[in-house]
Amino acid sequence: MSLTITLPDGSQRSAAEGTPVRDFAAGVLPLAVVKKAIAAYVDDKLVDLTYPLNHDARLRLVLPEGPDALQMYRHSTAHLLAAAVTNLFPGTQCGIGPATDDGFFYDFVVERPFVPEDIERIEKKMREMAQQDLAYERQIWPREEAIEFFRKRGEPLKVQLIEEKTAGQKDVSCYTIKDRDTFVDFCTGPHVPSTGKLKAFKLLNTSNAYWKGDARNQPMQRVYGTSFFKDEDLKQHLTQVEEAKKRDHRKLGRDLGLFMFHQWAPGGAFWLGKGTLVYNLLANYMRDVLFPAGYDEVKTPIIFNKALWETSGHWQHYRENMFLVQSRDAADAEKHADASAEAAPGSSAAKADMATKAMNCPGHMLVFGSETRSYRDLPLRFHEQTPLHRNEASGVLSGLTRVRQFSQDDAHCFVMESQIGEEVERLLNLVKRVYGDFNLQYNVKLSTRPVEYLGERATWDHAEAELKRALEAAGVAYVIDEGDGAFYGPKIDFDITDAIGRKWQCGTIQLDYQMPARFGLKYIGADNAEHQPVVIHRAIFGSFERFIGILIEHYAGAFPLWLAPVQAILLPIADRHLEYAESVRARLAAAGLRVALDGRVEKIGYKIREAQLQKVPYMLVIGDREVAEGTVSVRTRAGGDQGGSPVDVFVTSARDEIARRA
Repeated sequence: MSLTITLPDGSQRSAAEGTPVRDFAAGVLPLAVVKKAIAAYVDDKLVDLTYPLNHDARLRLVLPEGPDALQMYRHSTAHLLAAAVTNLFPGTQCGIGPATDDGFFYDFVVERPFVPEDIERIEKKMREMAQQDLAYERQIWPREEAIEFFRKRGEPLKVQLIEEKTAGQKDVSCYTIKDRDTFVDFCTGPHVPSTGKLKAFKLLNTSNAYWKGDARNQPMQRVYGTSFFKDEDLKQHLTQVEEAKKRDHRKLGRDLGLFMFHQWAPGGAFWLGKGTLVYNLLANYMRDVLFPAGYDEVKTPIIFNKALWETSGHWQHYRENMFLVQSRDAADAEKHADASAEAAPGSSAAKADMATKAMNCPGHMLVFGSETRSYRDLPLRFHEQTPLHRNEASGVLSGLTRVRQFSQDDAHCFVMESQIGEEVERLLNLVKRVYGDFNLQYNVKLSTRPVEYLGERATWDHAEAELKRALEAAGVAYVIDEGDGAFYGPKIDFDITDAIGRKWQCGTIQLDYQMPARFGLKYIGADNAEHQPVVIHRAIFGSFERFIGILIEHYAGAFPLWLAPVQAILLPIADRHLEYAESVRARLAAAGLRVALDGRVEKIGYKIREAQLQKVPYMLVIGDREVAEGTVSVRTRAGGDQGGSPVDVFVTSARDEIARRA
């Protein structure tokens, strides 16, 4: 049977049924292109180059420079890692080995933890196998045969995976490297054609892990690595990794006295004096941005009855991530419920089950619905910074970037349908201004309907179209992130890029038709009839905790003057200079500068080094000349000695730098 295959340029070619993709491509495309290819798309399905063509289809080869190539390449490198480990350490059980945003990992059950020398041996073995150019081959096995094969090999975890993931299937997909004796894994693929395609890779470190991430399960050893198509990309990444270690906000936060953690409050940051100051600076900065833009700051309760979360949909879709609270006395709660039910007919009588809030939006729905609203009130914008709590698994907690207690620069804009485009455009300009103040570049993604969602498909299509129109009207470049929308509506996400090139997802603008409907929100329109508002959820920092962690690493702890917890420190050379230093400190403080004085009996070089380590922007040295002339000798943390300056001149210069957020 002859098939019709459509190429990316729209041209069509004939192929015999069953022809492997690579053989067909070799007959119709330049040989150099075919040699570079590592996989292909048949219609919308990513497949190996050995995949047999069996129906009329569109065909596109996947090349190394393509946006969809690196994840598959890294997954193949994870298989190479597993092959090396099982060859060097017979009896090792294999878990899973996925690609990640930065590389890949593979989990193993081993007799003893790997040591650095083991990692060197494993990487050496991987390079030997890569040089041998061993083929990756997909094999389709009868399900029972696969289960029996892995059971006899002493790999019960693979047996468990096959039983769970292929229930009801007759066949399963497995991949070998060279042959079953060299390496075989239960996997749907696809993979690169051979190990010879894998050249630029590096094993990074190991950690403890558990099967399926559950501490009650089998303990495992996780090996992390990364890989790229080019050696220069790998070297650049490894340089970035080393730079990231120096900038680690967990270490800098401790060294600079910003925050701490304690085992009795996992996932909750203790903000120390300097850190609290930075936190409040950011909170007030956001207020200064939002109040002129027409936002009202509100504060809603921390704990709500489960009826609120049932109404919002979070009880059904998000409960496992919330901290649940039981009323101390359920009977007493019922009594209060009865009383409140008299005042508010239709309210739930089951008041014993509560939950701490994981987001502000349901509370803002209650605020909106608390009084009659007119179309003249819209847009109505509520902003809130109260603490939120999410029951994150202990294994994913990581400094400030993944916590259980946090606050957001959170807001909800209630608008009429006709106001969506204008309001989203205003928000896009607000995001641009805020990130510009922190010298942060960013990329924009439009995230569309997920697999599980509330509402009607037509409503989702309309909401997505509205966001697209606003992005295009604002001239904002964006990419589509299929299926990553919130369960209640599509969203625009902002990925910021820090000083060493890493991307962080922070800001978001989410369009929501569902929650206003669930809470029965209405406003009176110009036609004197009731209409349902649309809600735009939005945050720019995201959480203050995570954003501060990102800023610490972005600036390597050296905050710009306007954000620095200590903006200047006075360094008297001797005790006789203390009195003048105190007077200068008072003048600077009166001018609004955050200033410290190091009056210790130490050598001036030591004091300067200490101030440098604390990343203080300005060091003002005071000696005999400065006392006599009424000046300070200015040093900056980056530029060193700047010479003498009258105090008033320094104040004027510093205040100008702060105002410009330079």
